[in-house]
Amino acid sequence: MDIHELIAQGEGEELEFKQKTTHPHRISRTLVSLANTRGGQVLVGVDDAGRILGVRDAEEELFVLREAAEHYVEPPLTMLRYQEIEEDGRTVLIVTVPESAQKPHRAQVAPNDWRGFVRVRDASVQTSGLTEKVLERQQPESRFEQIPLNKQELAVIDYLKTHPRITLAQFMRLVNFGKRRAYQTLIKLVLHGYIRHHDKEREPYYTV
Repeated sequence: MDIHELIAQGEGEELEFKQKTTHPHRISRTLVSLANTRGGQVLVGVDDAGRILGVRDAEEELFVLREAAEHYVEPPLTMLRYQEIEEDGRTVLIVTVPESAQKPHRAQVAPNDWRGFVRVRDASVQTSGLTEKVLERQQPESRFEQIPLNKQELAVIDYLKTHPRITLAQFMRLVNFGKRRAYQTLIKLVLHGYIRHHDKEREPYYTV
């Protein structure tokens, strides 16, 4: 894909713009969030407005990226691909981060402080313990495996056709389930790709 077409998509769940990689601590969060979600690309040398500024030293940027992926991520990200693009005399690095089969990954945000991140729209959001449980059981190749849904599971899908989101408490009331059974039902739907889990707010919620 042409670099301009890629930039025109704008930042989102699978695309991040970085003017430069300042420190492995910071870029590791972005790399982890993409690997823990659906994968994606980081354009280094592009500012938040989508302008191609280029990088001053491509080798230095690559060193920081590799350092972040190998030493500031646990387990390390070994499947990244790096591509240098020349545009109007400026160099842009395209870092492709595949969705990982070793979830959850965590980024080192400070000495002895490792945290998980996922991608929510165009932001890297810290995970909760609940999200990490989902990630541990979620493999890229099995996420969209179709399964027959029962009445209560279909009720979630139908509810989300007319509502933007549903919480665990709302689902418990909807189908008259206890907390444990309701949670297991929602997680099953997340694992099979029918709904998505979000925990960037005080109360986790689910969307399609």
